[in-house]
Amino acid sequence: MRSATVLLLALWMCSGFAQEASLKLIHTVPLNGVQGRFDHFAIDAKGQRLFVAALGNNSLEVIDLAAGKRIQSVPGMSKPTGVLYLPNLNQILVANGDDGTLKILDGAEFKVLKNVTSFDDADNLRFDSKAKLAWLGYGDGALGVVDTATVKQIANVKLARHPESFQLEQIGGRIFVNVPDAKQVAVVNCEKRAVIATWPMEKFQANFPMALDEPNHRLFIGCRKPARLVVLDTDTGKPVTDLAISRDIDDLFYDLIRTQLYLSCGEGFIDVIRQRSPDKCELRERIPTRPGARTGFFSTDLNQFCLAVPQRGDQSAELRIFKAQN
Repeated sequence: MRSATVLLLALWMCSGFAQEASLKLIHTVPLNGVQGRFDHFAIDAKGQRLFVAALGNNSLEVIDLAAGKRIQSVPGMSKPTGVLYLPNLNQILVANGDDGTLKILDGAEFKVLKNVTSFDDADNLRFDSKAKLAWLGYGDGALGVVDTATVKQIANVKLARHPESFQLEQIGGRIFVNVPDAKQVAVVNCEKRAVIATWPMEKFQANFPMALDEPNHRLFIGCRKPARLVVLDTDTGKPVTDLAISRDIDDLFYDLIRTQLYLSCGEGFIDVIRQRSPDKCELRERIPTRPGARTGFFSTDLNQFCLAVPQRGDQSAELRIFKAQN
C-alpha cells in the first residue's frame, strides 16, 4: 500500500499538478512597536533598501532587504501614504495625508530637508524619470506635478474625485488613474497635463490598485466590489477579461519577466495570477498570509515581493520578503 501511494504521488508530481511555489519566503523582518496599518512603499534597488509608509504609526520604516532587518524607524510623519526614492539625489519623498505635506528626506541620515505644503489628503506618488517630475495624487480630485530639482509644484491636473493608484506609460506619454468614487479610470496626457478620456467602471467597482503591461497594451485593475481583477485594453479602454480574486485587494504588481501578477489581499492571501496571453489570465497560486496584510511591493530589479503584515492582537507587525521563482 505504501509503495502504491508513493507511486501515485510521483505520477501526480510528474503530471504537472504539482509546481514550484511562485514566491519563496526568504526573510521575516520584525517591526516591533509599529502600530496601525501600512500604506505605500518605495525602493532603493542599488542599496537594497525598502522604505515603508507606516501610516498608522506616523513613521517611515527603513528595511535592509539583503540582511533582512530594520535599519531605522523615522518618526515625525503625519499619516504617511506615498513614498518615492530619487537615486540621483539620494532623497526620499514622503506624502503625508494628515497635514498635506510632501516631505523631502535625506537618504543617508533621514533628516527632513524641506516640506512642500498644500497637498490635502496626499496619497500616491509616481516618478517620471525622463522629465524628472514627481506626480502626486491628492485632495478631492487632483494630480500635482512637482519638479524634483527645485522641489516646487509646477502644475495641477483636475480629476473628478480623489485618485487612488495610477501608472505612467514609459513610451506612450499617458497616465492611467483609478478614481473609484467616480467609478472610472481617468486617462491623463502628460504633456498637455489634462484628462483626455475617462473609462467607466460600473460593473466592477472600488477600483483601488492598478498595474500596467505597456508592451501588450493591457491595464490591470483590482476591484473590491466584487473582488475581481479586470483587464482593460489601453488602446480602447474596453475590458478584455476578468476573474475572481481574494477579497480586500490593496496592491497589485505586474512581473514582466514571468508574465504574472502579484495581488496582496486583506482577506489573508497573496494571489498569483498567470498571464497566459494578453487576453487570458488564470490563478496560479493563492499564498496564505494573515488577515489585514494587504500592502505589498514588487521589485523587478531584485525579483522580490515584500508584504507588510500589520500588528493584530498579540502578533507584532512584520515585513515578509519573498523571492520570485521561475
